[in-house]
Amino acid sequence: MQASQESQTSSSVHSLYHQTMQQIEPYCLSTFQVLNDDSTHSRRQATEFPFQTYAEQFFTLESTPASDYAVYNSPSTASVSSNMSPFSPQCFQSYVSDLHHASDNPYGSPLSGSSGVDDENKLMHALWVLRNELLGPECDIDSNGSINGIVTQPSSFTRYNRILEMAPHMDLKQLLVACARIVSEADTISLSERRVAVSAAEALMDIIEKRVSISGEPLERLGAYMLEGLRARILSSGSIICKKLKCKEPTSSELMSYMHVLYQICPYYKFAYMSANVVIGEAMENENRIHIIDFQIAQGSQWVSFIETISRRPGGPPYIRITGVDDSQSAHARGGGLQIVGQRLAQVAESCGVPFEFHGAAISGCEVQLENLQVRHGEALAVNFPYILHHMPDESVSTTNHRDRLLRLVKSLSPKVVTLVEQESNTNTGTFFQRFCETLDYYTAMFESIDAACPRDDKQRINAEEHCVARDVVNIIACEGNDREERHELFGKWRLRFTMAGFFPVPLSSSVSYTVRDMLKEHSPNYRVAEGSGALYLGWKNRALATSSAWR
Repeated sequence: MQASQESQTSSSVHSLYHQTMQQIEPYCLSTFQVLNDDSTHSRRQATEFPFQTYAEQFFTLESTPASDYAVYNSPSTASVSSNMSPFSPQCFQSYVSDLHHASDNPYGSPLSGSSGVDDENKLMHALWVLRNELLGPECDIDSNGSINGIVTQPSSFTRYNRILEMAPHMDLKQLLVACARIVSEADTISLSERRVAVSAAEALMDIIEKRVSISGEPLERLGAYMLEGLRARILSSGSIICKKLKCKEPTSSELMSYMHVLYQICPYYKFAYMSANVVIGEAMENENRIHIIDFQIAQGSQWVSFIETISRRPGGPPYIRITGVDDSQSAHARGGGLQIVGQRLAQVAESCGVPFEFHGAAISGCEVQLENLQVRHGEALAVNFPYILHHMPDESVSTTNHRDRLLRLVKSLSPKVVTLVEQESNTNTGTFFQRFCETLDYYTAMFESIDAACPRDDKQRINAEEHCVARDVVNIIACEGNDREERHELFGKWRLRFTMAGFFPVPLSSSVSYTVRDMLKEHSPNYRVAEGSGALYLGWKNRALATSSAWR
Protein backbone atom coordinates (compact mmCIF):
# COMPACT_ATOMS: atom_id res chain seq x y z
CA MET A 1 0.00 0.00 0.00
CA GLN A 2 2.79 2.39 0.95
CA ALA A 3 4.67 1.59 -2.24
CA SER A 4 1.50 2.30 -4.22
CA GLN A 5 1.08 5.67 -2.55
CA GLU A 6 4.71 6.59 -3.21
CA SER A 7 4.32 5.63 -6.85
CA GLN A 8 1.16 7.74 -7.10
CA THR A 9 2.91 10.70 -5.49
CA SER A 10 5.88 10.40 -7.84
CA SER A 11 3.54 10.23 -10.83
CA SER A 12 1.72 13.33 -9.59
CA VAL A 13 5.00 15.21 -9.25
CA HIS A 14 6.04 14.47 -12.82
CA SER A 15 2.54 15.19 -14.11
CA LEU A 16 2.50 18.58 -12.40
CA TYR A 17 6.01 19.41 -13.60
CA HIS A 18 5.40 18.49 -17.24
CA GLN A 19 2.00 20.21 -17.24
CA THR A 20 3.72 23.35 -16.03
CA MET A 21 6.61 23.10 -18.44
CA GLN A 22 4.28 22.61 -21.42
CA GLN A 23 3.08 26.15 -20.91
CA ILE A 24 6.56 27.53 -21.46
CA GLU A 25 7.34 28.83 -24.91
CA PRO A 26 8.44 25.80 -26.95
CA TYR A 27 12.10 25.33 -27.75
CA CYS A 28 13.38 25.19 -31.25
CA LEU A 29 16.70 23.68 -32.21
CA SER A 30 18.70 25.88 -34.52
CA THR A 31 21.69 24.17 -36.07
CA PHE A 32 24.77 26.26 -36.65
CA GLN A 33 28.10 25.37 -38.14
CA VAL A 34 31.00 25.02 -35.75
CA LEU A 35 34.18 25.96 -37.51
CA ASN A 36 37.38 24.19 -36.51
CA ASP A 37 40.71 25.19 -38.00
CA ASP A 38 43.67 22.89 -37.93
CA SER A 39 47.03 24.10 -36.68
CA THR A 40 48.08 25.36 -40.09
CA HIS A 41 44.78 27.19 -40.60
CA SER A 42 44.90 26.03 -44.20
CA ARG A 43 41.95 23.69 -43.90
CA ARG A 44 38.65 24.21 -42.12
CA GLN A 45 36.41 21.39 -41.13
CA ALA A 46 32.80 22.06 -40.20
CA THR A 47 30.83 20.07 -37.69
CA GLU A 48 27.34 20.74 -36.52
CA PHE A 49 25.74 21.00 -33.12
CA PRO A 50 22.41 22.45 -32.00
CA PHE A 51 22.11 25.58 -29.90
CA GLN A 52 18.96 25.59 -27.83
CA THR A 53 16.96 28.79 -28.01
CA TYR A 54 13.39 29.83 -27.51
CA ALA A 55 11.16 30.18 -30.55
CA GLU A 56 11.12 33.81 -31.56
CA GLN A 57 8.04 35.93 -32.08
CA PHE A 58 8.54 39.15 -34.00
CA PHE A 59 6.39 42.25 -33.76
CA THR A 60 6.25 45.59 -35.51
CA LEU A 61 8.49 47.76 -33.37
CA GLU A 62 6.83 51.12 -33.76
CA SER A 63 3.20 50.11 -33.57
CA THR A 64 3.07 46.90 -31.61
CA PRO A 65 -0.38 46.43 -30.09
CA ALA A 66 -0.39 46.41 -26.32
CA SER A 67 -1.85 42.92 -26.26
CA ASP A 68 1.40 41.54 -27.65
CA TYR A 69 3.12 42.31 -24.39
CA ALA A 70 2.45 41.11 -20.92
CA VAL A 71 0.49 43.32 -18.54
CA TYR A 72 1.52 43.03 -14.92
CA ASN A 73 -0.62 43.95 -11.97
CA SER A 74 2.03 43.80 -9.29
CA PRO A 75 3.72 47.04 -8.23
CA SER A 76 7.19 47.72 -9.50
CA THR A 77 10.20 47.03 -7.34
CA ALA A 78 12.51 49.93 -7.95
CA SER A 79 15.12 49.14 -5.36
CA VAL A 80 16.15 45.96 -7.09
CA SER A 81 16.65 47.60 -10.46
CA SER A 82 19.86 46.90 -12.28
CA ASN A 83 21.48 48.47 -15.28
CA MET A 84 24.30 46.00 -15.66
CA SER A 85 24.32 42.57 -17.17
CA PRO A 86 26.44 39.62 -16.09
CA PHE A 87 28.59 40.24 -19.19
CA SER A 88 28.74 43.98 -18.75
CA PRO A 89 32.06 45.33 -17.50
CA GLN A 90 30.33 47.79 -15.17
CA CYS A 91 28.43 45.37 -12.94
CA PHE A 92 28.69 47.66 -9.92
CA GLN A 93 26.54 47.80 -6.77
CA SER A 94 24.98 44.69 -5.32
CA TYR A 95 21.30 44.48 -4.58
CA VAL A 96 21.72 41.03 -3.19
CA SER A 97 22.54 40.32 0.45
CA ASP A 98 25.88 40.92 2.08
CA LEU A 99 27.68 37.65 1.58
CA HIS A 100 30.70 38.53 3.68
CA HIS A 101 29.53 35.82 6.06
CA ALA A 102 29.22 33.30 3.24
CA SER A 103 31.97 31.11 4.58
CA ASP A 104 30.22 30.92 7.93
CA ASN A 105 26.82 29.99 6.50
CA PRO A 106 27.18 28.66 2.96
CA TYR A 107 23.81 26.91 2.90
CA GLY A 108 20.41 28.27 2.08
CA SER A 109 19.45 31.56 0.52
CA PRO A 110 22.00 34.38 0.95
CA LEU A 111 19.34 36.65 2.37
CA SER A 112 17.61 34.49 4.91
CA GLY A 113 18.99 33.06 8.09
CA SER A 114 18.79 29.33 8.58
CA SER A 115 15.55 28.22 10.17
CA GLY A 116 15.32 25.84 13.07
CA VAL A 117 11.80 24.79 12.15
CA ASP A 118 11.43 21.43 10.49
CA ASP A 119 10.22 21.54 6.86
CA GLU A 120 7.28 19.30 7.66
CA ASN A 121 6.15 21.53 10.51
CA LYS A 122 6.38 24.58 8.25
CA LEU A 123 4.39 22.81 5.59
CA MET A 124 1.63 21.78 7.99
CA HIS A 125 1.51 25.28 9.46
CA ALA A 126 1.19 26.80 6.00
CA LEU A 127 -1.61 24.42 5.09
CA TRP A 128 -3.44 25.26 8.28
CA VAL A 129 -3.13 28.99 7.61
CA LEU A 130 -4.37 28.58 4.04
CA ARG A 131 -7.31 26.42 5.09
CA ASN A 132 -8.51 28.79 7.77
CA GLU A 133 -7.98 31.97 5.75
CA LEU A 134 -9.97 30.72 2.80
CA LEU A 135 -12.61 28.43 4.24
CA GLY A 136 -12.78 28.83 7.99
CA PRO A 137 -11.93 26.29 10.70
CA GLU A 138 -15.09 24.17 10.38
CA CYS A 139 -14.95 23.46 6.66
CA ASP A 140 -13.74 20.07 5.44
CA ILE A 141 -12.00 19.53 2.09
CA ASP A 142 -11.18 16.16 0.65
CA SER A 143 -8.56 15.38 -1.98
CA ASN A 144 -11.13 15.42 -4.79
CA GLY A 145 -12.13 19.05 -4.22
CA SER A 146 -15.27 18.21 -2.22
CA ILE A 147 -16.23 20.83 0.38
CA ASN A 148 -18.36 19.50 3.25
CA GLY A 149 -19.48 16.65 0.99
CA ILE A 150 -20.45 18.87 -1.96
CA VAL A 151 -18.42 18.28 -5.13
CA THR A 152 -17.04 21.51 -6.62
CA GLN A 153 -14.31 22.61 -8.98
CA PRO A 154 -10.91 22.38 -7.23
CA SER A 155 -10.23 25.67 -5.49
CA SER A 156 -6.93 27.49 -5.48
CA PHE A 157 -6.45 26.19 -1.94
CA THR A 158 -6.91 22.61 -3.14
CA ARG A 159 -4.44 23.04 -6.00
CA TYR A 160 -1.83 24.69 -3.80
CA ASN A 161 -2.45 22.05 -1.14
CA ARG A 162 -1.61 19.31 -3.63
CA ILE A 163 1.54 21.13 -4.77
CA LEU A 164 2.72 21.55 -1.19
CA GLU A 165 2.04 17.89 -0.44
CA MET A 166 4.20 16.90 -3.42
CA ALA A 167 6.91 19.47 -2.69
CA PRO A 168 9.15 17.23 -0.53
CA HIS A 169 9.41 14.80 -3.47
CA MET A 170 10.35 17.46 -6.07
CA ASP A 171 13.88 18.29 -7.15
CA LEU A 172 15.17 21.86 -6.94
CA LYS A 173 14.30 22.78 -10.51
CA GLN A 174 10.76 21.50 -10.11
CA LEU A 175 10.38 23.45 -6.86
CA LEU A 176 11.57 26.68 -8.45
CA VAL A 177 9.25 26.25 -11.44
CA ALA A 178 6.27 25.39 -9.23
CA CYS A 179 6.92 28.39 -6.99
CA ALA A 180 7.26 30.70 -10.00
CA ARG A 181 3.95 29.42 -11.35
CA ILE A 182 2.18 30.32 -8.09
CA VAL A 183 3.87 33.74 -7.94
CA SER A 184 2.81 34.31 -11.56
CA GLU A 185 -0.80 33.52 -10.66
CA ALA A 186 -0.60 35.89 -7.70
CA ASP A 187 -0.02 38.76 -10.13
CA THR A 188 -3.39 38.31 -11.82
CA ILE A 189 -5.92 37.10 -9.22
CA SER A 190 -8.10 38.90 -6.69
CA LEU A 191 -6.68 40.23 -3.44
CA SER A 192 -8.22 37.50 -1.29
CA GLU A 193 -6.95 34.76 -3.59
CA ARG A 194 -3.58 36.48 -3.79
CA ARG A 195 -3.15 36.10 -0.04
CA VAL A 196 -3.67 32.36 -0.44
CA ALA A 197 -1.21 32.18 -3.35
CA VAL A 198 1.40 34.19 -1.47
CA SER A 199 1.07 31.91 1.56
CA ALA A 200 1.55 28.84 -0.64
CA ALA A 201 4.51 30.43 -2.43
CA GLU A 202 6.16 31.33 0.87
CA ALA A 203 5.71 27.76 2.08
CA LEU A 204 7.48 26.52 -1.06
CA MET A 205 10.21 29.12 -0.56
CA ASP A 206 10.87 27.75 2.92
CA ILE A 207 11.44 24.34 1.37
CA ILE A 208 13.62 25.75 -1.42
CA GLU A 209 15.64 27.58 1.23
CA LYS A 210 16.94 24.22 2.46
CA ARG A 211 17.95 23.11 -1.04
CA VAL A 212 20.08 26.07 -2.17
CA SER A 213 23.65 27.08 -1.35
CA ILE A 214 25.90 29.86 -2.57
CA SER A 215 28.82 27.43 -2.52
CA GLY A 216 26.94 24.43 -3.92
CA GLU A 217 26.35 23.05 -7.38
CA PRO A 218 25.50 25.52 -10.19
CA LEU A 219 21.74 25.09 -9.85
CA GLU A 220 21.95 25.39 -6.06
CA ARG A 221 23.87 28.66 -6.36
CA LEU A 222 21.56 30.07 -9.02
CA GLY A 223 18.56 28.86 -7.04
CA ALA A 224 19.64 30.94 -4.05
CA TYR A 225 19.47 34.12 -6.13
CA MET A 226 16.31 33.18 -8.00
CA LEU A 227 14.67 32.51 -4.65
CA GLU A 228 15.47 36.04 -3.56
CA GLY A 229 14.07 37.37 -6.82
CA LEU A 230 10.79 35.59 -6.08
CA ARG A 231 10.76 36.92 -2.53
CA ALA A 232 11.44 40.44 -3.75
CA ARG A 233 8.60 40.16 -6.27
CA ILE A 234 6.19 38.99 -3.57
CA LEU A 235 7.13 41.92 -1.33
CA SER A 236 6.31 44.40 -4.13
CA SER A 237 7.82 47.34 -2.28
CA GLY A 238 11.08 49.03 -3.14
CA SER A 239 11.85 50.25 0.38
CA ILE A 240 11.11 46.87 1.95
CA ILE A 241 13.17 45.06 -0.67
CA CYS A 242 16.11 47.38 -0.12
CA LYS A 243 16.10 46.58 3.59
CA LYS A 244 15.52 42.89 2.97
CA LEU A 245 18.44 42.63 0.59
CA LYS A 246 20.77 44.41 3.03
CA CYS A 247 22.34 46.49 0.30
CA LYS A 248 26.08 46.88 0.77
CA GLU A 249 28.07 48.38 -2.03
CA PRO A 250 31.60 47.05 -2.36
CA THR A 251 34.50 49.46 -2.52
CA SER A 252 35.97 50.34 -5.91
CA SER A 253 38.97 48.07 -5.39
CA GLU A 254 36.75 45.19 -4.25
CA LEU A 255 34.45 45.54 -7.23
CA MET A 256 37.36 45.76 -9.64
CA SER A 257 38.76 42.54 -8.21
CA TYR A 258 35.38 40.78 -8.62
CA MET A 259 35.11 41.95 -12.22
CA HIS A 260 38.66 40.78 -12.87
CA VAL A 261 37.78 37.33 -11.54
CA LEU A 262 34.95 37.00 -14.07
CA TYR A 263 37.12 38.37 -16.85
CA GLN A 264 39.77 35.74 -16.15
CA ILE A 265 37.57 32.67 -15.62
CA CYS A 266 34.90 33.35 -18.29
CA PRO A 267 35.37 34.32 -21.95
CA TYR A 268 32.29 36.56 -22.22
CA TYR A 269 34.08 39.93 -21.98
CA LYS A 270 36.89 38.73 -24.23
CA PHE A 271 34.39 37.46 -26.79
CA ALA A 272 32.85 40.93 -27.01
CA TYR A 273 36.11 42.86 -27.08
CA MET A 274 38.05 40.66 -29.49
CA SER A 275 35.31 40.07 -32.03
CA ALA A 276 34.43 43.78 -32.20
CA ASN A 277 38.08 44.84 -32.42
CA VAL A 278 38.74 42.55 -35.40
CA VAL A 279 35.63 43.83 -37.19
CA ILE A 280 36.48 47.50 -36.57
CA GLY A 281 40.15 46.99 -37.46
CA GLU A 282 39.22 45.43 -40.80
CA ALA A 283 36.65 48.13 -41.60
CA MET A 284 39.18 50.90 -40.86
CA GLU A 285 42.12 49.29 -42.65
CA ASN A 286 42.67 52.16 -45.10
CA GLU A 287 41.41 55.06 -42.97
CA ASN A 288 43.73 57.77 -41.66
CA ARG A 289 41.31 59.41 -39.21
CA ILE A 290 39.14 57.13 -37.09
CA HIS A 291 36.39 58.02 -34.62
CA ILE A 292 35.07 55.23 -32.35
CA ILE A 293 31.93 55.74 -30.26
CA ASP A 294 31.75 53.17 -27.47
CA PHE A 295 28.39 53.06 -25.71
CA GLN A 296 29.84 51.08 -22.79
CA ILE A 297 33.39 52.33 -22.35
CA ALA A 298 33.80 50.86 -18.83
CA GLN A 299 37.53 50.84 -17.99
CA GLY A 300 38.50 51.34 -21.63
CA SER A 301 40.30 47.98 -21.59
CA GLN A 302 38.92 46.98 -24.98
CA TRP A 303 40.83 49.76 -26.73
CA VAL A 304 44.25 49.12 -25.18
CA SER A 305 44.85 46.11 -27.43
CA PHE A 306 43.20 47.90 -30.37
CA ILE A 307 45.61 50.85 -30.08
CA GLU A 308 48.59 48.52 -29.72
CA THR A 309 47.57 46.54 -32.80
CA ILE A 310 46.85 49.54 -35.03
CA SER A 311 50.15 51.15 -34.05
CA ARG A 312 51.88 48.46 -36.10
CA ARG A 313 50.03 49.33 -39.30
CA PRO A 314 52.37 49.56 -42.33
CA GLY A 315 52.96 53.18 -43.25
CA GLY A 316 52.27 54.43 -39.74
CA PRO A 317 49.27 54.52 -37.38
CA PRO A 318 46.14 56.59 -38.05
CA TYR A 319 44.73 59.34 -35.85
CA ILE A 320 42.24 57.83 -33.37
CA ARG A 321 39.51 59.62 -31.44
CA ILE A 322 37.35 57.70 -28.96
CA THR A 323 34.07 58.93 -27.49
CA GLY A 324 33.19 56.95 -24.38
CA VAL A 325 29.54 56.87 -23.29
CA ASP A 326 29.02 55.64 -19.76
CA ASP A 327 26.50 56.19 -16.99
CA SER A 328 27.95 58.44 -14.30
CA GLN A 329 27.25 55.72 -11.69
CA SER A 330 30.02 53.67 -13.24
CA ALA A 331 32.51 56.11 -11.75
CA HIS A 332 32.28 54.04 -8.58
CA ALA A 333 33.82 50.99 -10.23
CA ARG A 334 36.65 53.10 -11.64
CA GLY A 335 37.12 55.13 -8.50
CA GLY A 336 36.57 58.27 -10.59
CA GLY A 337 35.04 59.75 -13.73
CA LEU A 338 35.69 59.11 -17.41
CA GLN A 339 38.80 61.26 -17.28
CA ILE A 340 40.53 58.23 -15.74
CA VAL A 341 39.74 56.23 -18.87
CA GLY A 342 40.92 59.04 -21.12
CA GLN A 343 44.21 59.40 -19.26
CA ARG A 344 44.87 55.67 -19.35
CA LEU A 345 44.23 55.37 -23.08
CA ALA A 346 46.22 58.52 -23.83
CA GLN A 347 49.23 57.03 -22.05
CA VAL A 348 48.90 53.80 -24.03
CA ALA A 349 48.58 55.71 -27.31
CA GLU A 350 51.60 57.88 -26.50
CA SER A 351 53.73 54.84 -25.72
CA CYS A 352 52.72 53.33 -29.07
CA GLY A 353 53.16 56.52 -31.08
CA VAL A 354 49.46 56.76 -32.01
CA PRO A 355 47.88 60.24 -32.37
CA PHE A 356 44.98 60.10 -29.92
CA GLU A 357 42.08 62.10 -28.49
CA PHE A 358 39.41 61.09 -25.95
CA HIS A 359 35.98 62.55 -25.28
CA GLY A 360 33.90 61.38 -22.33
CA ALA A 361 30.09 61.52 -22.35
CA ALA A 362 29.07 60.67 -18.78
CA ILE A 363 25.40 60.05 -19.51
CA SER A 364 23.09 57.09 -19.88
CA GLY A 365 22.57 55.72 -23.37
CA CYS A 366 18.91 56.69 -23.06
CA GLU A 367 19.95 60.33 -22.76
CA VAL A 368 22.38 60.44 -25.69
CA GLN A 369 21.65 63.06 -28.31
CA LEU A 370 23.56 64.02 -31.46
CA GLU A 371 25.45 66.84 -29.75
CA ASN A 372 26.86 64.44 -27.12
CA LEU A 373 28.75 62.42 -29.73
CA GLN A 374 30.83 65.23 -31.32
CA VAL A 375 30.92 63.69 -34.78
CA ARG A 376 33.32 65.50 -37.12
CA HIS A 377 33.50 65.64 -40.87
CA GLY A 378 36.34 63.68 -42.43
CA GLU A 379 36.53 60.94 -39.80
CA ALA A 380 35.58 57.32 -40.48
CA LEU A 381 33.08 56.37 -37.79
CA ALA A 382 32.72 53.06 -35.91
CA VAL A 383 30.08 52.49 -33.21
CA ASN A 384 30.39 49.81 -30.56
CA PHE A 385 27.45 48.32 -28.58
CA PRO A 386 28.94 45.76 -26.12
CA TYR A 387 26.22 44.19 -23.94
CA ILE A 388 24.45 47.54 -23.55
CA LEU A 389 21.48 47.88 -25.93
CA HIS A 390 19.36 45.49 -23.87
CA HIS A 391 19.40 48.11 -21.10
CA MET A 392 17.61 50.61 -23.34
CA PRO A 393 13.82 50.57 -22.73
CA ASP A 394 11.90 49.65 -25.85
CA GLU A 395 8.33 49.98 -27.12
CA SER A 396 7.02 47.55 -24.49
CA VAL A 397 8.11 49.97 -21.74
CA SER A 398 7.48 53.40 -23.22
CA THR A 399 6.32 55.01 -26.44
CA THR A 400 9.63 56.90 -26.42
CA ASN A 401 11.30 53.61 -27.32
CA HIS A 402 14.93 54.60 -26.68
CA ARG A 403 16.18 51.27 -28.03
CA ASP A 404 15.06 52.02 -31.57
CA ARG A 405 15.56 55.78 -31.24
CA LEU A 406 19.24 55.21 -30.51
CA LEU A 407 19.63 52.92 -33.51
CA ARG A 408 18.05 55.51 -35.81
CA LEU A 409 20.33 58.19 -34.36
CA VAL A 410 23.41 56.07 -35.02
CA LYS A 411 22.24 55.28 -38.55
CA SER A 412 21.90 59.01 -39.27
CA LEU A 413 25.63 59.38 -38.56
CA SER A 414 26.48 57.10 -41.54
CA PRO A 415 28.95 54.91 -39.62
CA LYS A 416 31.31 52.72 -41.57
CA VAL A 417 30.61 49.84 -39.19
CA VAL A 418 28.52 49.14 -36.06
CA THR A 419 29.36 46.21 -33.78
CA LEU A 420 26.74 44.55 -31.60
CA VAL A 421 27.36 41.97 -28.86
CA GLU A 422 24.41 40.77 -26.78
CA GLN A 423 23.25 37.90 -24.60
CA GLU A 424 21.30 35.31 -26.54
CA SER A 425 18.32 35.26 -24.23
CA ASN A 426 14.67 36.30 -24.33
CA THR A 427 13.77 38.15 -21.13
CA ASN A 428 12.25 41.27 -22.64
CA THR A 429 8.64 40.46 -23.49
CA GLY A 430 6.39 37.55 -22.64
CA THR A 431 4.81 36.54 -19.36
CA PHE A 432 6.61 36.53 -16.04
CA PHE A 433 6.54 32.74 -15.94
CA GLN A 434 8.14 32.45 -19.40
CA ARG A 435 10.78 34.96 -18.36
CA PHE A 436 11.49 33.02 -15.17
CA CYS A 437 11.96 29.72 -17.03
CA GLU A 438 14.20 31.37 -19.65
CA THR A 439 16.30 32.93 -16.87
CA LEU A 440 16.57 29.57 -15.12
CA ASP A 441 17.76 27.88 -18.31
CA TYR A 442 20.15 30.63 -19.41
CA TYR A 443 21.85 31.27 -16.09
CA THR A 444 22.12 27.57 -15.27
CA ALA A 445 24.43 27.29 -18.28
CA MET A 446 26.33 30.37 -17.20
CA PHE A 447 26.79 29.14 -13.62
CA GLU A 448 27.94 25.79 -15.00
CA SER A 449 30.59 27.58 -17.06
CA ILE A 450 31.80 29.45 -13.97
CA ASP A 451 31.81 26.19 -12.01
CA ALA A 452 34.19 24.63 -14.54
CA ALA A 453 36.80 27.33 -13.92
CA CYS A 454 36.63 28.10 -10.21
CA PRO A 455 36.25 26.04 -6.99
CA ARG A 456 32.80 26.20 -5.43
CA ASP A 457 34.07 27.37 -2.06
CA ASP A 458 36.24 30.13 -3.56
CA LYS A 459 35.20 33.35 -1.83
CA GLN A 460 36.28 35.51 -4.76
CA ARG A 461 34.01 33.48 -7.01
CA ILE A 462 31.14 33.84 -4.53
CA ASN A 463 31.63 37.62 -4.39
CA ALA A 464 31.92 37.88 -8.17
CA GLU A 465 28.66 36.00 -8.67
CA GLU A 466 26.95 38.09 -6.00
CA HIS A 467 27.99 41.52 -7.20
CA CYS A 468 28.23 40.94 -10.96
CA VAL A 469 25.64 38.27 -11.76
CA ALA A 470 23.07 37.72 -9.03
CA ARG A 471 21.72 41.26 -9.00
CA ASP A 472 20.78 40.92 -12.66
CA VAL A 473 18.90 37.70 -11.93
CA VAL A 474 16.97 39.48 -9.18
CA ASN A 475 16.18 42.38 -11.50
CA ILE A 476 14.80 40.09 -14.23
CA ILE A 477 12.55 38.23 -11.79
CA ALA A 478 11.50 40.91 -9.32
CA CYS A 479 11.01 44.03 -11.42
CA GLU A 480 8.57 45.32 -14.01
CA GLY A 481 8.17 48.48 -16.09
CA ASN A 482 10.98 51.02 -16.01
CA ASP A 483 12.56 49.25 -13.04
CA ARG A 484 13.33 46.12 -15.07
CA GLU A 485 16.45 47.07 -17.00
CA GLU A 486 17.71 43.59 -17.90
CA ARG A 487 15.69 43.11 -21.11
CA HIS A 488 17.57 40.67 -23.33
CA GLU A 489 16.45 39.75 -26.82
CA LEU A 490 17.39 36.98 -29.20
CA PHE A 491 19.56 37.79 -32.20
CA GLY A 492 16.60 37.42 -34.56
CA LYS A 493 14.88 40.34 -32.83
CA TRP A 494 18.05 42.46 -32.91
CA ARG A 495 18.39 41.69 -36.61
CA LEU A 496 14.84 42.94 -37.15
CA ARG A 497 15.48 46.13 -35.18
CA PHE A 498 18.67 46.94 -37.09
CA THR A 499 17.03 46.22 -40.42
CA MET A 500 14.08 48.49 -39.61
CA ALA A 501 16.52 51.24 -38.63
CA GLY A 502 18.06 51.02 -42.11
CA PHE A 503 21.16 48.91 -41.42
CA PHE A 504 22.52 46.08 -43.52
CA PRO A 505 24.49 43.15 -42.06
CA VAL A 506 28.25 43.07 -42.59
CA PRO A 507 29.57 39.52 -43.18
CA LEU A 508 32.12 38.47 -40.55
CA SER A 509 35.48 37.40 -41.92
CA SER A 510 37.16 34.15 -40.92
CA SER A 511 39.59 36.22 -38.83
CA VAL A 512 36.82 36.99 -36.35
CA SER A 513 35.96 33.37 -35.62
CA TYR A 514 39.63 32.37 -35.64
CA THR A 515 40.49 35.04 -33.06
CA VAL A 516 37.67 33.92 -30.77
CA ARG A 517 38.51 30.23 -31.14
CA ASP A 518 42.14 30.95 -30.37
CA MET A 519 41.10 32.80 -27.19
CA LEU A 520 38.87 29.90 -26.12
CA LYS A 521 41.88 27.57 -25.98
CA GLU A 522 42.49 29.06 -22.53
CA HIS A 523 39.05 27.98 -21.34
CA SER A 524 36.94 24.83 -20.99
CA PRO A 525 36.41 22.74 -24.13
CA ASN A 526 32.68 22.92 -23.38
CA TYR A 527 32.60 26.43 -24.86
CA ARG A 528 31.45 26.37 -28.46
CA VAL A 529 31.72 28.85 -31.33
CA ALA A 530 29.22 28.74 -34.18
CA GLU A 531 28.22 30.86 -37.15
CA GLY A 532 24.65 31.37 -38.26
CA SER A 533 22.34 34.04 -39.70
CA GLY A 534 25.24 36.46 -40.10
CA ALA A 535 26.31 36.32 -36.45
CA LEU A 536 29.00 34.59 -34.43
CA TYR A 537 27.59 32.61 -31.49
CA LEU A 538 29.35 31.78 -28.24
CA GLY A 539 27.80 28.88 -26.34
CA TRP A 540 28.25 26.61 -23.36
CA LYS A 541 27.70 23.04 -24.52
CA ASN A 542 24.46 23.27 -26.56
CA ARG A 543 23.17 26.54 -25.09
CA ALA A 544 23.92 29.77 -26.98
CA LEU A 545 24.89 32.51 -24.53
CA ALA A 546 26.04 35.47 -26.64
CA THR A 547 26.17 36.71 -30.23
CA SER A 548 28.46 39.10 -32.07
CA SER A 549 27.44 40.79 -35.32
CA ALA A 550 28.37 43.75 -37.52
CA TRP A 551 26.19 46.27 -39.37
CA ARG A 552 26.46 49.18 -41.74
